[in-house]
Amino acid sequence: MDYNVTVIPGDGIGPEIVREARKVMDKVGQVYGHRFDYTEILMGGCSIDAYGVPLTEEALETARKSDAVLLGAIGGNVGNSRWYDVAPNLRPEAGLLAIRKGLGLFANIRPAYLYNELAEACPLKKEIIGDGFDMVIMRELTGGLYFGERHTEEVDGVMTAVDTLTYNENEIRRIAIKGFDIAMKRRKKVTSVDKANVLDSSRLWRKVVEEVAKDYPEVELSHMLVDNCAMQLVMNPGQFDVILTENMFGDILSDEASMITGSIGMLSSASMNESKFGLYEPSHGSAPDIAGQDIANPIATILSAAMLLRYSFDLDKEADAVEAAVQAVLTEGWRTADIMTEGCKKVGTKEMGDLIAAHIN
Repeated sequence: MDYNVTVIPGDGIGPEIVREARKVMDKVGQVYGHRFDYTEILMGGCSIDAYGVPLTEEALETARKSDAVLLGAIGGNVGNSRWYDVAPNLRPEAGLLAIRKGLGLFANIRPAYLYNELAEACPLKKEIIGDGFDMVIMRELTGGLYFGERHTEEVDGVMTAVDTLTYNENEIRRIAIKGFDIAMKRRKKVTSVDKANVLDSSRLWRKVVEEVAKDYPEVELSHMLVDNCAMQLVMNPGQFDVILTENMFGDILSDEASMITGSIGMLSSASMNESKFGLYEPSHGSAPDIAGQDIANPIATILSAAMLLRYSFDLDKEADAVEAAVQAVLTEGWRTADIMTEGCKKVGTKEMGDLIAAHIN
C-alpha cells in the first residue's frame, strides 16, 4: 500500500527526531511492503522566519490532502524576541492551534505506558506500580470551558469573571465513538470521567456516553468522578485502559498520567478528526537548548509514528513491530541521555533511531 504523509519537522530538535521516525517508518515499509511518500511543510518558528506567519494556508492545504501528519516540535525559548515579541496569533504555537482547527482535530489521544526498564524513574512506590500500567487518555479537544463564552466585568462594584462550560450531544458523541474505537484496539475497557454529581454538562456527557456504549457490547464501560480519577491514577494506575473525558479534565489528567511514567521523552500523542485522519507528535517540546547536538530522545516521535500506523492506516501489525523494537532496544540497555541510568549504554539521537529500525524484521 502507498500512503501520503505530511511531515512537519518544526523547530529545535524537531528535524532530528522526525528524521529518526521517518527512518523507522521506511524500515516498516521495506519489511511489510508499504510505501510512505513524505511531503514536508513549515510550521512554527521556521515558518515565521520564512513567511512571517506560523502556518501558511498553502501548508495547511498540503496537510489536508495527505493521509496523516507527523509533527516534530515547534517553538523556541520565550526569550527569543524574533518569535515572541509579536501578537499571540503570530507566535509559533499559534500554528498548532491553526492546524488543529483547519484539520478539524477534536480528539486528543495521549498514551501513558510504564516500561519495566524505566520503572525506577516512576515517582510511585513499587507496590503501587505492581506489574506496570498501560493506559490512554482520550481528551475532547475543541469544546468545554476553554472554548465557551467568557467575559470580565464589574458587577455591583465587584470585578467578576465568567467562563462558560458548554457541550452539545454531538460533540460528546463523536469523542465517545473515538474512545470506544480505540478501546476495541486495546483491552476493551473505557472509564468515562466526569463531574456528574455537580455539572449539567457532565450529566449530559454520561447520558450520551452510555448511548454510544450500546454499539460496543464487547467494551466494558464504567464511570468515575474526576476527583476520584485523579486519586486513582496515583493509587492504582494499572486499573485503567482508556480514560474518556472532556477538555479541561483531560488536560489535567493527561499531565498527571505523563508524570507517573517517569519520562516525558517517551510519550507519544495524536489528535484526530471524525475520519481516520490524525496529527501525530511527541508530548515534549522543541528543546532548543539541545538542538543539533545529537542527544535528543527520538523515542516519543517514533512511538507517535507507531500510533500513526495503527490509528490512521489500520496497520496494527506494523505498529506492534515498532513498539516491540523500542521495547527490545530498552531491554538491551541502550539509552539516550535523558533516560540514562548506571549500567546502561548511552547513544545519541541517530544511533537510537538506527537501533530501533534494525529491530524491525
